[in-house]
This record gives sequence, structure tokens and C-alpha cells, in this order.
Amino acid sequence: MHTLSRRTLAGLLLGAAAAPSAARAQANFPTRSLRMIAPYAPGGGVDTSARLLAMPMGAAMGQTVIVENRPGAGGSIGAAEVARAAPDGYTVLLDALGHVLNPVLQKNLPFDYSTAFTPITQLLIWPQIFLCSPRLPVRTLPEFIAYAKSKPGELSYGSSGNATAAHLAASLLFSRAEVTLEHVPYRGGTPALQDLLAGNVACLFGTVASSLQFAKEGTLRPLAVTTTSRLAALPNVPTVAEQGFPGFELNEWNGLYAPAGLPVALRDRWYNLAKAALADSNVAARLEGLGAIPVGSEPAAFAAFVVEQRTKMQALVTQTGIEIG
Repeated sequence: MHTLSRRTLAGLLLGAAAAPSAARAQANFPTRSLRMIAPYAPGGGVDTSARLLAMPMGAAMGQTVIVENRPGAGGSIGAAEVARAAPDGYTVLLDALGHVLNPVLQKNLPFDYSTAFTPITQLLIWPQIFLCSPRLPVRTLPEFIAYAKSKPGELSYGSSGNATAAHLAASLLFSRAEVTLEHVPYRGGTPALQDLLAGNVACLFGTVASSLQFAKEGTLRPLAVTTTSRLAALPNVPTVAEQGFPGFELNEWNGLYAPAGLPVALRDRWYNLAKAALADSNVAARLEGLGAIPVGSEPAAFAAFVVEQRTKMQALVTQTGIEIG
């Protein structure tokens, strides 16, 4: 007959006592304000998404969801804040493409992106538009590629920064087109667009949030979009894929995460809140105006998507030689 030591018995009793307490805490969740970490500066796409969704999510929970901007190091500083937070449902991360790109480009991170988080849902897709200066004698993507090849070393392209979605899309396109343009990285999409408007760079990829209005007005010339099908907002602008680059797709996107170890019940609570927020009529109208595509994928599907995207980013970085510097 086996006997239990006093220490083992005490541990079992403590665990049994703690289980109902944890269950009660989850049942009563939330009892205080919550934090949504946006690992980029105010005013950008991640910040816009976070502030747009935080209000209806907080209203549904009866608590305030406070958006905290923790920018720096390509989003990894804010991600680290969430990685070390308690998995109690009170801290979540709204991140962008950098979530799957940083582990490929950044060395000696203080956490492992693949194990430090609980994926909750892919929230939004932010398509990109390939825009050129209307001063150029081109009206299609093939015409632009031919024009660039006729002027080797003369053209440059802007981006919102090194190793951003805009930089990745341009590097992939020009690599496949076998054409070379000089990369001019900026500190964000707005200054890059300003220089394109001024004619200081020939082209760039910009998210719909920052570029759609210029494309509609004709102040910049839209040559292609990065989605697999045309955008409702720009029905006459073909995709990159249908202009000689089959399979091309590289969009910015936002996902919602919590620290690793989040109980399933709390994960599902956040998922359902996110889905409801995306379906909110005011939110939906705002997103449509910005050109964003709501997703709201289930947690398991999103987890698989993150793994797939990380693999794709590794291959893309290897192919293009992109560095974060």
C-alpha cells in the first residue's frame, strides 16, 4: 500500500483548493481594466486597429480596454511586454506582420515568438497598393517593369522602413521581375508617400489605410494590389498576380495574441469579443472606409496561419536577402 508524504499531501490539497478559485476568477472575468499592447507608434495601422476595436470589446466586457503603445525594435519591445505578462486574460497583444518576421531577422530576442504567445484570432488584412508617380510614362505593372529595365540604376523606390511589409513586397516583386531599383527606407509610410508625391522616388507599396485616397484621386497612379483578388474599392486595378506574377500575395495583417498558457475559456472569450467587434456596424463601416478586410479566424486556424507565415517569411528573407538594419 502506497503512502503519501506530508509534502505531497499538502501539495495535492493546495492544488485542489486553488482549482475552484481559478475557476471562479475565470467565471467573473474581467473585474478590472484590461491592457491591449500595440507594439508600434500612435497613428499607424496597428494603433488604428487597436483603438477601433478596443472600445466595443471593452463595452461588451463592462471594463475599459486600455491601448498602450510600446514601440521599438520592429514591434519586439511591445511583444516582450506581453510575453512576460501573466496569462490571466488581462493583457493582450495586437501585432502586425512583424510578429512572424522578427524571429527571422532579429537575433538574441529575450523570448521565443513561437512559444511565448497564445494565438487568438487574425483580425484584419490590410492590402497594399503598388503606386507610381503620375509623371512616369507607364499605366500598367508590365509597363513599369519594362521602363525600370530601360533605366538601370536610375530609379528608386520608397518604403515605410526596412523589413516592413512594403519593403518585403517590393523586394519580392523586383526579385521575380529581375529588375533592380534603389531602396529608400523612411520612418513610416507617410513620409514615403510625401516623397513619392514630390517625385523624389519612382514608386512604392503602401497600405490601403495610407494610400487608397491618393489612388482614388489620381494624385498617385495605382498599378497593382497585393491581394489574390481585386479590391472592391479599386475594381479597375489588377492584382500583381494577374499581371505576370502568379501566386504573388503579400499583405499587411493584424492578429490578436495573449501570453502563453492562457486558459482556453479566456482565449475563447477574447475570440468571441473580437468577432463581435469586427461585426459591429460602426467598426465595419470604418474598416470599409479604410480599405481593411475583416477576418476573425478561429484560434486553431490562426495558430496554423502564424506557423505558415513564419515559414514563408523565412523563405522570403532568404530569397531577397533583406536585413533589418
